[in-house]
Amino acid sequence: MIEPIGAEQQSAVTTLTQNFVQRAEAVFEQGFAPIEGRYDLSGTSVGMLKVEADHCFIRYNPWLFAKYFEDNLAGTVPHEVAHYIVHCLYGRRRLRPHGPEWLDIMALFEADARVTCDFDMTDIPQRKQRRFDYTCGCRIHELSTRRHHAIQRRRHSYQCLHCGDDLRRSRTA
Repeated sequence: MIEPIGAEQQSAVTTLTQNFVQRAEAVFEQGFAPIEGRYDLSGTSVGMLKVEADHCFIRYNPWLFAKYFEDNLAGTVPHEVAHYIVHCLYGRRRLRPHGPEWLDIMALFEADARVTCDFDMTDIPQRKQRRFDYTCGCRIHELSTRRHHAIQRRRHSYQCLHCGDDLRRSRTA
């Protein structure tokens, strides 16, 4: 099992994050609040910007960061800081997450604007989501916990793409 990112590497991420923020401040001639980095993300995502009310922070996956440190310094840090700068400049407008505004910031950072990565997940802890069996007129479907709960709470219904029937909970479950 791989060990999560250590304090020394976290410090390097924090320094690089602030460097990108300062670069944006110079170009846009305005100040941006320092952004906190947290190392509490799990699963297959490497990073994500989280906005709560007026507070923003970036969540990083400490295991993926440790395993692919240099790749994440070059790609994930500017990617997430670019989301932060777009948020600061445009607020909660309905912008595409990787739209032209974000692409402009990535170009400013001289960073690769790919939006996905293909890392080997061996030795990376991953949460396994429970699946629920649902049926229609032609087959059995395995629905995620999120979709199962949406159906249970009557907030959503799902139909089979093949036969068009509503999905219903399997009697064997």
